[in-house]
Amino acid sequence: MSLTQKASAAPALQPLEGVRILSLALNLPGPAALMRCRQMGARCLKLEPPAGDPMGHYNAQAYTQLHAGVEILSGDLKTEPGQKLLHRELARADVLLTSFRPSALVKLGLTWKALHKQHPHLSQIAIVGAPGERAEEPGHDLTYLAENDLVTGLDLPATLYADMGGSLMASEAVLQAVMHQRSKGKGVYLEVALLGAAAYLALPRSWGLTQAGAAVGGGHAGYRVYPCKDGRVAVAALEPHFAASLCAAAGFESASMKAMFAPATHQAVAAFLLTRTRKQLDKLAVTKDIPLHTLAN
Repeated sequence: MSLTQKASAAPALQPLEGVRILSLALNLPGPAALMRCRQMGARCLKLEPPAGDPMGHYNAQAYTQLHAGVEILSGDLKTEPGQKLLHRELARADVLLTSFRPSALVKLGLTWKALHKQHPHLSQIAIVGAPGERAEEPGHDLTYLAENDLVTGLDLPATLYADMGGSLMASEAVLQAVMHQRSKGKGVYLEVALLGAAAYLALPRSWGLTQAGAAVGGGHAGYRVYPCKDGRVAVAALEPHFAASLCAAAGFESASMKAMFAPATHQAVAAFLLTRTRKQLDKLAVTKDIPLHTLAN
């Protein structure tokens, strides 16, 4: 199964079946949240501006996957016809998903006070960059990660962690809103901040778990990325029995937890792995029950 197929696999349960979601959110976090909601059984509609979603222009593949099964409408919310279309769909929707700054919502007449008065049944999930008073600040995935000490060196992060983490929090908020509606009979407003999503992802780092020299920060010889003969290998032999299997394969005595942090153990493991090809290490993982994954250079 490809990464795309794994990401798109529908959950076995459909907790949002019968729920109608209208999204005005563009780019990545909102559409990714909508994709998750659709996978949970929701009927998803998206109202895009006449120019479309920017994602559709700069990455058609991503746009297509994010919007599979989503009904796309087009309208200019700054015009009377656009507003009429919007409120027609709001009257039918259970949840509204937005990703505007608060000032933009004011201009469009979409403050929670106004929405709740016109559509009391409706819930709103508002995706913002930063929470509370900082919601007007400009920012992006990279700045939210940097603020939470998740950008190391000069390399860009491997993926858009804050955006994707925020999308999961937004889909979780949809579930919370629907539960509230079903128990209280009225809508609720919930805010999801991408900065908050980055902070949540950064908790292991703030606890010291992934800081340099910590057990999962490169200090443990069984939890590191090493070069091998024709590529790289990510080794995750953290538990004692996995570490023992790794050490035995490398040809030295099973090391204690303390010994796994010793420079000599790192050197011995590194030397062993450097003599093995990816194919040999893949076989070793199966025969010796060692959690590892080989990578090309």
